[in-house]
Amino acid sequence: MSEGSIRSIVRAITVLQAINRYGTLTLSEIADYAGIPYPTAMRILRTLQDQGLIEREPSRKKYRATALVQTLSCGYQNYDRLVTSARPHIIDLTRELGWPISIATRVGQTMVVRDSTSSLTTLTFNNYYPGWHVPLLSSASGRVYLAHAEEDVRKVLLEPLHDDERKQFKIDFEEIRNQGYAAVTRTQYSANPGMTSSIAVPLFEEDKLLGSLALVFFSKALPISDAITKFVEPLKRTAQTINITLQETGDSGEVE
Repeated sequence: MSEGSIRSIVRAITVLQAINRYGTLTLSEIADYAGIPYPTAMRILRTLQDQGLIEREPSRKKYRATALVQTLSCGYQNYDRLVTSARPHIIDLTRELGWPISIATRVGQTMVVRDSTSSLTTLTFNNYYPGWHVPLLSSASGRVYLAHAEEDVRKVLLEPLHDDERKQFKIDFEEIRNQGYAAVTRTQYSANPGMTSSIAVPLFEEDKLLGSLALVFFSKALPISDAITKFVEPLKRTAQTINITLQETGDSGEVE
């Protein structure tokens, strides 16, 4: 939590995120998933109920979100056209390579999954549905996004870091831009820490950076060097195909 943050608001958002991710939860489960004391979770739930954002199921001691939470997204620019345009191509890539492919876009200091083919392959430990988020600085998706972001955007996102860290990231990002991909081995932020590795390439619509296209594979399945040799070019090819599809649908107005 950064200096100046209001703890009660942060905790309320964490509770909403937990309910959103798991669907319905008991009060104890909410407290555990949100990492807050039971009495605090109870007060937050009462407040959210008063505001109509959550409700208790009639037949069970579980809480769920209401339709009113959709009002929180008013004014939010989603990525329906990106997902619709990219979906057939990431399905084809999963069929070709076997591994799950995901599309992620940046929200604050995280990369949020917009679509994934994890449910279409057995080569995954977990299904990562839209809404799953990974850290910006330590994920392949986030690092490739930052490397290709405009300088002023990158400067703001790296502002919280120390000077030495910013200098190192600047070197790393230059290398990522030159090679056109980012790779992270044995990721610690996944649902199975240390068991998967990932490779990501940037996603563009013409010259506008939209997000990243990533492939996740079992760390024990093959060395990262072999994975780079095998997967980077198909990822880049698919990213370019998505770019072209976005331009075509944008011109025709068929997908909005």
